[in-house]
Amino acid sequence: MKRDITTVGEVLVDLMQTGVDARGIGCYSANPGGAPANVAVAAARLGAHTAFIGKVGRDAFGAMLRKTLADNAVDVTGLTETEKAHTTLAVVSVDSRGERNFSFYRDPGADTQLECGDVGDSLLGETRFLHFGSLSLTTEPARSATLYAARRAKALGALVSYDPNYRAPLWPDEASAMHWMRVPLGMPEGPDERMHQQTGTGTRAVLSLVDVLKISDEELALMTDTDVLEDGAQRLVEQGVRLVLVTLGAKGVYYRWGDLSGTVPGFAVTVSDTNGAGDTFFGAVLTKLAQRPEGIDDFDRDELEAILRFANKAASLTTSRPGAIPAMPTLDEVEKSLAAEVN
Repeated sequence: MKRDITTVGEVLVDLMQTGVDARGIGCYSANPGGAPANVAVAAARLGAHTAFIGKVGRDAFGAMLRKTLADNAVDVTGLTETEKAHTTLAVVSVDSRGERNFSFYRDPGADTQLECGDVGDSLLGETRFLHFGSLSLTTEPARSATLYAARRAKALGALVSYDPNYRAPLWPDEASAMHWMRVPLGMPEGPDERMHQQTGTGTRAVLSLVDVLKISDEELALMTDTDVLEDGAQRLVEQGVRLVLVTLGAKGVYYRWGDLSGTVPGFAVTVSDTNGAGDTFFGAVLTKLAQRPEGIDDFDRDELEAILRFANKAASLTTSRPGAIPAMPTLDEVEKSLAAEVN
């Protein structure tokens, strides 16, 4: 079966602070998370056929994550287990505005142990989009496995999407993040020389592989050396990205595709938790793009802005509820909420 979207990278447990008990001790709930896994679930809930490639520990949290993905109709044949590391944990504290603070238990975490040999053509060759983020670029062997997956999927005819998703605590310093997130990289190591040859020829920049990029306004300067919205988006296009999406929080999203550019406003909502909102947004965008026979070709402004309005609505519904995956809306919820905006 041809899948709409296959994501590769981290799946982990978000230990979310839910309050304090009578003694003043923090209380936490174990929520499934990890940006690529979130995107796969968000898209599946919106009607896409999705698959996930990643690694968990052979432990209770790993079993919970596998079940969560499968229960949300995500193909988990690419989800493997390791005894070398426990399932990765992210402790997420939320302030009064719903903004998040992350602490990671990942040195190592199971998600960092993904290897090129775990990534097979059976998934990469049967997908319209291959999606990845930068957290799996922070360390080996996951870095090589992720870049191999992107290159191999591209060679097999898939479109590639990327979310830099910068998390400062996971990088040694900002310079290292800038290097691995955007500059030309050598060929990642595969299980054998034949796989090296199949990934393509020459050294390529990460961005030269990318057809669709979602980046936050806060990450723009990190990726482009400018915080001027229009200039940064143009620089990304010049590096090979075909559709650039810069999320602006509650203000919506700025887009650039060819000569088309503009801003689609967000929706007013009482924020409970912003965790997973960007992943819901991107999952919604990729779902709509994967369902187009033209892929990311032949847009007119009205159609592109309608897709982004749909994605903004999906993201706003996610922020109105706690958690990442548990908060993600269904297609019916998004469509009903959009209809209510009109009426």
